[in-house]
Amino acid sequence: MWESESESGRGRDYGNEVVSTSKHGVKTDGFERRDHSWYVATDVPSDLLVQVGDIGFHLHKYPLLSRSGKMNRIIYDSHEANISRVEFDDLPGGSDAFELAAKFCYGIAVDLTAGNISGLRCTAEYLEMTEDLEEGNLIFKTEAFLSYVVLSSWRDSILVLKSCEHLSPWAENLQIVRRCSESIAWKACTNPRSIRWAYSGKPTSISSPKWNEMSESSPGRNQQAPPDWWFEDVSILRIDHFVRVVTAIKVKGMRFEYIGAAMMQYGSKWLPGITKEGSGDEGNNSRDSKSSCSSSSWNGGLHMIVAGNKENPPNLQIKEQRMIVESLISIIPPQKDSVSCSFLLRLLRMANMLKVAPALVTELEKRVGMQFEQATLVDLLIPSYNKTETLYDVDLIQRLLEHFLVQEQTEPSSPNRQTLSDKLNYEGRGNAKMRVAKLVDSYLTEVSRDRNLTLTKFQVLAEALPESARTCDDGLYRAVDSYLKAHPTLSEHERKRICRVMDCQKLSIDACMHAAQNERLPLRVVVQVLFSEQVKISNAIANNTLKESGESHYQPLVTSRKALIEATPQSFQEGWSTAKKDINTLKFELESMKTKYLELQIDMENLQRQFDKLSKQKHSSAWTSGWKKLGKLTKMTPLESSDFGSQIPTVPAEQTRKGPRRWRNSIS
Repeated sequence: MWESESESGRGRDYGNEVVSTSKHGVKTDGFERRDHSWYVATDVPSDLLVQVGDIGFHLHKYPLLSRSGKMNRIIYDSHEANISRVEFDDLPGGSDAFELAAKFCYGIAVDLTAGNISGLRCTAEYLEMTEDLEEGNLIFKTEAFLSYVVLSSWRDSILVLKSCEHLSPWAENLQIVRRCSESIAWKACTNPRSIRWAYSGKPTSISSPKWNEMSESSPGRNQQAPPDWWFEDVSILRIDHFVRVVTAIKVKGMRFEYIGAAMMQYGSKWLPGITKEGSGDEGNNSRDSKSSCSSSSWNGGLHMIVAGNKENPPNLQIKEQRMIVESLISIIPPQKDSVSCSFLLRLLRMANMLKVAPALVTELEKRVGMQFEQATLVDLLIPSYNKTETLYDVDLIQRLLEHFLVQEQTEPSSPNRQTLSDKLNYEGRGNAKMRVAKLVDSYLTEVSRDRNLTLTKFQVLAEALPESARTCDDGLYRAVDSYLKAHPTLSEHERKRICRVMDCQKLSIDACMHAAQNERLPLRVVVQVLFSEQVKISNAIANNTLKESGESHYQPLVTSRKALIEATPQSFQEGWSTAKKDINTLKFELESMKTKYLELQIDMENLQRQFDKLSKQKHSSAWTSGWKKLGKLTKMTPLESSDFGSQIPTVPAEQTRKGPRRWRNSIS
């Protein structure tokens, strides 16, 4: 993908450099391959056999002695008088690199390419082909090609770094890995305007999925590359080299979201199952993997291990995948949204499955807690790999929730005396708690079906969040009902205990109707549900009455009941019209009772008059005349009696006895 202006011209002339030397002691036309051996095409018989692995090289001593310090020491320091066989079992680069080095010693032209330069450079160092033996020796030639050709090219730097995977520790000691990593990092951080479209780090038959939708011809020079143009190329590297490149990119100042995106693409390419099922990226990755495996340039390496090569034992696969997970955890940028929460949870799932180091798992759990509100229920359903009785790892979700709450407590808990942005952040944190509460309720509903889930774990997870995080407890009620359904053998005490996690006053009208008919709930809980619903109805009616009467103290009551009314569902609010009709009916019945009361008072007065007439006929003494006067003074009209009765409903008994006594004294 990368091709600088200078590289585009130089690559045509020096892309494959030819090195040779005219000083050699044996004239030859080249090498010949016979079965598993190489022979020099010359009339002079060979006097030295160099065995490199399974390949034998029938050579001559003088060309090797003149340019290799190691061969000088082996031959001249040997106790044998005439040594004729040398074995190199630890030669970096193998038989292919030694073939090129031997041809160089014989003066045969050797093509230096990005594919063979790293192995040939390590072989030259192994054979000690320095300038002390001959000017322009192989170390000097290969080092010059690395510095002036490879490191100035994006494509060649990727290919050389990829070829260094089988050259440890020689490539590390010779600084090939470091120099290639820094070259890649420098080019990745360069302004995309200075980048021309060219070859990516994959085989030529494979086009990058980012650009295969464009025209077949390469874009023009004035077309700008996208910010993620380097993701696919660096994802072919082995994990330790990828870490070196990402570390160098961080030092150069790359934006953290680009680094996180590159990590997610690398994880989806090398870790099976890290990508969600049914996503488009997984299909692209599998297609790239098949193409990579079919190409001879990219066989072997870590990708073949992850892809399930039958020649590799399963424990080697686990070891390599564990190394990838641990490395990715160690280089995650510290910023909150550098990688998605779903990727972190899937990475955490694999970390638990592969038995990653506990310190790294704890660090990853903290990172998930920082953005726990972005998680989904599917990502939280992590199986338990610790041989516990539960199907899902409930303890892990409990720890993630604790990390989330700790993160929330470290931030300001009150919006007072804050700027506008701080207040918006405070509201965002409140919404985050509500999203986490809904997520936890859904998780509890899902895991409650597990009969091995203990009541204590369910209760601890349900009560982990503060009460302010939930405005409605319908989700908790569903989880509790699901748990009671899956655990029918719970005692009455245990059923009461699990029902304490929800607040009956926060249930909607639909949940209350379901709870009132739920036989699995304890009777005490059903009564509480009905009572709380009755209280809400009474409060709603009282508020509606005050609103119609227009009294002065209506506004404070509405304010105090506002949250309760807003929490009620629409179906309950629609019932207010029916409540108004009931209130009008009660008012009409009250007026009817007042009318009947007045009629009864009139009837009582008539009966009193009749009683007085009867008493007058039977008693005609002075006492009777006194009672007549008393009756005239105390006699009232029915209307006055009703008004007086409404003001003073009852008269004390002592006053009724003392009144006539004073009148008697005045008469006598």
